[in-house]
Amino acid sequence: MRPQAALVLAAIALAIPAALLLSRPGAPAAAPPIRPAQPPPRELADPAPPPPDPRAEERAEMVRLQLERRDVSSAAVLEAMRRVPRHEFVPEPLRHRAYDDNPLPIGHGQTISQPYIVGYMTQALALKAGDKVLEIGTGSGYQAAVLAELTPHVYSIEIIKALGEEAAARLKRLGYKTVEVKVADGYFGWPEKGPFDAILVTCAAGSVPPPLLKQLKPGGRMCIPVGPPGLFQDLVRVTKDAQGKVRTESLMGVAFVPLTREVR
Repeated sequence: MRPQAALVLAAIALAIPAALLLSRPGAPAAAPPIRPAQPPPRELADPAPPPPDPRAEERAEMVRLQLERRDVSSAAVLEAMRRVPRHEFVPEPLRHRAYDDNPLPIGHGQTISQPYIVGYMTQALALKAGDKVLEIGTGSGYQAAVLAELTPHVYSIEIIKALGEEAAARLKRLGYKTVEVKVADGYFGWPEKGPFDAILVTCAAGSVPPPLLKQLKPGGRMCIPVGPPGLFQDLVRVTKDAQGKVRTESLMGVAFVPLTREVR
């Protein structure tokens, strides 16, 4: 048998490519075989789609029946309220009523405003992307979450320590990590973070607090219930022009919990 034939037979027996054995000394080796493409590692693969939101249709119906049929028409506000899971901001025993057309108690004598009022007040601020917003009265954090859908710069003050801490944790858990919450007397605002393009007050004051007016930027808007506690108040929009002149207009009658002055 010739030497080359013997090498080929040996290659077959050992499963070695014959071309490698037959190549002349000094000649380039043949390219290794191409392996089929492997799937990407699991951690690099496309993430699984999020699970369906079981209450998304309830929110859509809330927006359709309670907001669009009234006078909330801002597309951005409507979309924000379709996205925020209101039921997550309501105590567990009342979650089945989260999308009802009324306020609900959240403990400590406080309430979460009805969806329409949240949408109406948010629309009244006429927010632009990047606006810095101050909220007085965090409550459960629902209004702050709606604001955070419109701008990442949201600061909220709550006077009841337990509510403030719970709201801050809830907002972070739900992904609203840019919202800053502190426990303090909201009457004085948050001067270290101001001035603000918009201020939203979710509790009734006897008059517009001067510190809040001072922290409102020229061109800024404030929405605040003004009137005696325990009765109906006027929902007032305050605007400050470029020269610092303040103008107020009454929007509607409302009933809010009072602005309290003692941290508890």
